[in-house]
Amino acid sequence: MHLTGLPPTPERFVQLLHLFAAARYNVLVIEWEDSFPWTVDERFRSRTAYTPDDVRRICGTAAGLGLELIPLVQCLGHMETPLSTPGYEHLREVPENSSGINPLDPKSAGIVQRMVDDVLALMPGVKKFHLGGDETRTLGQNPDTKAYIEEHGKGALCLRHFGPILDNLNARNIRPILWHDMMIDWSGEALKSLAARCDLMVWGYYGPPDKNDHHYNTKYIQRFHEHGLVLWVASSYKGAEGYAPERHTTDRPILDERVDNATAWIEIHRRLDLTGIVATGWSRWSVDTLQCVPIDAMLDSLVAVAAILHDGELPSGGAEGCVDALAELDEKERFEDCRKAMERLTNLRRSGWTLVRQVREHLALCHHDPRRTSARSKARGNKGLGQLHGTVRQSRRIADEVRRSFDGLIDPVWIEEHLVTRLYPLQDELDELSAQGEALEQPVANLPHRG
Repeated sequence: MHLTGLPPTPERFVQLLHLFAAARYNVLVIEWEDSFPWTVDERFRSRTAYTPDDVRRICGTAAGLGLELIPLVQCLGHMETPLSTPGYEHLREVPENSSGINPLDPKSAGIVQRMVDDVLALMPGVKKFHLGGDETRTLGQNPDTKAYIEEHGKGALCLRHFGPILDNLNARNIRPILWHDMMIDWSGEALKSLAARCDLMVWGYYGPPDKNDHHYNTKYIQRFHEHGLVLWVASSYKGAEGYAPERHTTDRPILDERVDNATAWIEIHRRLDLTGIVATGWSRWSVDTLQCVPIDAMLDSLVAVAAILHDGELPSGGAEGCVDALAELDEKERFEDCRKAMERLTNLRRSGWTLVRQVREHLALCHHDPRRTSARSKARGNKGLGQLHGTVRQSRRIADEVRRSFDGLIDPVWIEEHLVTRLYPLQDELDELSAQGEALEQPVANLPHRG
């Protein structure tokens, strides 16, 4: 459960724990990020960070429900929260990039260890601790780290940095876990050293591991297994839609893909006898990217993936059967309100951007060849700017519907961010295109010609 950008309110978090348990999840990985009440530096907290009492209540509720909590604090990449804070810039591996910490700086491990200690102070009973480590895209871009890798290898560099943190956790009888993707090209020696100190969690959200050329291909899993690593795998129930235009305008998970991916991982899990499987839910892909789908708009996906992880398939009623299951928990009506609001938001955004493209194309034709008078009419008329005006007006009504649907579930500050980033760009396009459309009112002979 990734929290930065769309954290549930404290009350809703507790309610969701009951839903997770009812769906038969028994472990919850929590990537607190800026939602944690940090004391190592209070500037790491967001405006709506949970209080220490909130965290204790969450932990106590989870324990009562039999949910094991595994906190996650990033140790290498995705370090924007501390590294964007004034005074920590010197710890960046690349000065202008706040995502990756410099593994050669002796103070880097120290800040991570203090964040780990901060979390453990409020979660003293945890048995496992996830240290992230994924998507460290800056690794080796610093001249010093590049030279170190060339001489000693990537695994040696990473272990030099987070090895002491792994050892510290093991000394407390807490088993560390790391994401796997940065280790697929480690030497066998480095993998064996890692195997004695932590577990790996292999993640991949698109298609079956046997039939792709990505970092989670089965060959990598088998290599990890051969070097003695204890392995988990991770599917996703939300936030895995990606940046492709047709995906980036969706405000709901693509349920068929979530089902197919979870089903493929179950087959791998059974074949290789892995330790566990989790279903990730992302609120952002990284701290500085747009928010993903709000959790309360995709509870059907959460329940569907849970059913697959337990039973290997959807319940007899399929996806709608998962929605009906929410009724037993008094969650169905509220979920359907959130789902409907997000679906309307998606439909409006898609139609709005289609109109923007059409109007821009007709305006370009008008400027390129002023004789195309019918193009002027299409750009200005009911199928052009007029319809775009109507879409923007409609967006205000949908925004109010989204606010009502998520009232009490997510703090309004995060819902407003979701709406601003999704809808304001259409208003900006309308303003700019309207100004260009007004230029078409000039006599045709005065329009500029683009040769």
